[in-house]
Amino acid sequence: MSTMKQWVVESKDKDFDGLVYQDAPVPKGQYPFPTKFPVVPASDGAGEVVEVGSKVTEFKKGDKVATLFNQGHQYGDIDIPATLTGLGGVIDGVLREYGIFDEKGLVKAARNLSPIENSTLSCAALTSWNALYGLKPLKPGQTVLVQGTGGVSIFALQFAKAAGATVIATTSADQKGDKLKKLGADHVINYKTDPKWGETARKLTPDGAGFEGIISVIGFLGGVKHQDQPAILETLSNICTVRGVYVGSKALMRDMIRAIEANDIHPVVDEKVFALEQARAAYEYMWAQKHFGKLSIKVN
Repeated sequence: MSTMKQWVVESKDKDFDGLVYQDAPVPKGQYPFPTKFPVVPASDGAGEVVEVGSKVTEFKKGDKVATLFNQGHQYGDIDIPATLTGLGGVIDGVLREYGIFDEKGLVKAARNLSPIENSTLSCAALTSWNALYGLKPLKPGQTVLVQGTGGVSIFALQFAKAAGATVIATTSADQKGDKLKKLGADHVINYKTDPKWGETARKLTPDGAGFEGIISVIGFLGGVKHQDQPAILETLSNICTVRGVYVGSKALMRDMIRAIEANDIHPVVDEKVFALEQARAAYEYMWAQKHFGKLSIKVN
């Protein structure tokens, strides 16, 4: 293996795995994308390099690193081959103490974050960064709507506020709404008590003109009846761009980490942290949707 570009993660009470909803269906055999079995689950992780291969040029022993979700997505738009390089699906993930990875599949960790915070960046954070900056960068003074209190939406809220945008957030519980306000949300709407929350949100935008961006978290795209599908003409008449996002590239992740360092942004991590031997309990906790923000497992 001396000819391979590789790195190894070691656990010394500073290595963590972050669970995301993408990880949830894998143990149940419900993951809709290509998956190998058996597979080491989980895509989000942070650790320390303990050894490098002879051809590695980007990292050295002792470097703090975080994983890239799609290991083959280096820059630009994602292509089909890169979609088949997802950690925890086709490629063994990070729910382990040691792992060997290609150097193209990691980035240097954010210097202002703790190991547990760095372990949350690979999927949800990069997805929201891609949504806000991957095509048409968000500008100060613009208005963004984020839906729910999952990892993608919370990261989008934090990134948008750091950019000087106005953020309108929706949630199903007033208690979660209070947390969103503490994170900087300018307006919070409970969509369970306000069935016309979309109209309410639009009225909160300048002159009721609508949003420069809407982060709509749908999970996995499933089939819908033809009559329920949005028409292409609707996007034209409303002068909007509809774009699907599948995490993001290594280049985008580097940009995101620079922004996190420059603005001292800290991910929201659920107060409950699990040990590696409690992985099953961590999955059950996530399936029950008991967490707020990111859920982490301490690998040691």
